[in-house]
Amino acid sequence: EYKWKGPFYFIQGADPQFGLMKAWTHGDTNNGDDEWGEEIKLAEQAVQAVNKLNPKPKFFVLCGDLVHGMPGTRWKTKQEQDLKNVLKNTDQDIPLVFVSGNHDIGNTPSRETIDDYCQNWGDDYFSFWVGGVFFLVLNSQLYFDSSKCPELRQAQDAWLDEQLAVAANQKCKHIIVFQHIPLFLSKPDEDDDYFNLEKSVRQEIMEKFHKAGVRAVFSGHYHRNAGGSYKGLEMVVSSAIGCQLGQDTHGLRVVVVTEEKVVHRYYSLTELGSHGIEKELLDMLAKQ
Repeated sequence: EYKWKGPFYFIQGADPQFGLMKAWTHGDTNNGDDEWGEEIKLAEQAVQAVNKLNPKPKFFVLCGDLVHGMPGTRWKTKQEQDLKNVLKNTDQDIPLVFVSGNHDIGNTPSRETIDDYCQNWGDDYFSFWVGGVFFLVLNSQLYFDSSKCPELRQAQDAWLDEQLAVAANQKCKHIIVFQHIPLFLSKPDEDDDYFNLEKSVRQEIMEKFHKAGVRAVFSGHYHRNAGGSYKGLEMVVSSAIGCQLGQDTHGLRVVVVTEEKVVHRYYSLTELGSHGIEKELLDMLAKQ
């Protein structure tokens, strides 16, 4: 799909994170995640909302923290199985795209935790084309702390440079990146935080993306909506399908890609499920 065929849209979700809601309310985020019935319902609601959309989205991407259980913890396998059981009801014409989060591969990932993720969910970084637009999925944990597997970070870096060169040669309409941890939450020069990437790493990646002409980076991790821009590169932080840590509501982001721009809006699951996409966005899709 190297060629532009007209406007399209996709759905971005983040952090279904089965198990966090109970762990959070009980103040035990390490071991308190032994129930996730509430998250199952929310994930089902998300899938139902996506399945009802007309026209269909080109794909549905989940930007990490699929479940709350960290690698090697007691409930992780069951949480993953329950999430797969929900996601397999997604309309078979809507491909699912998975992004690895810190709970999926660990805050300090190792080759083993990443291999385990890849066996379960697919590659931890890869690229794909949709209608003349180039999409990159990155393992942001390697930028957060690659101390246990520095060679894997080097491999991703080398691969990323190759991919950005490919995009330049193919003259793609836009380049869009998905990763779990945001580069920044609101300002490119904000202080380091649990929810963003360290300044020196962030600066290097932002500059690389800017030079390559990347249009937008979509992420999760923050469990709130946020974002900002750096030299024309938009950083979009989407709140969670699951546990909310701020004032936002459980939701999904609709992203419309036109020849000139990338336009997006966050919808609550209820709103998207009952009303679908608003006319203004549908009109953009209709313009060929």
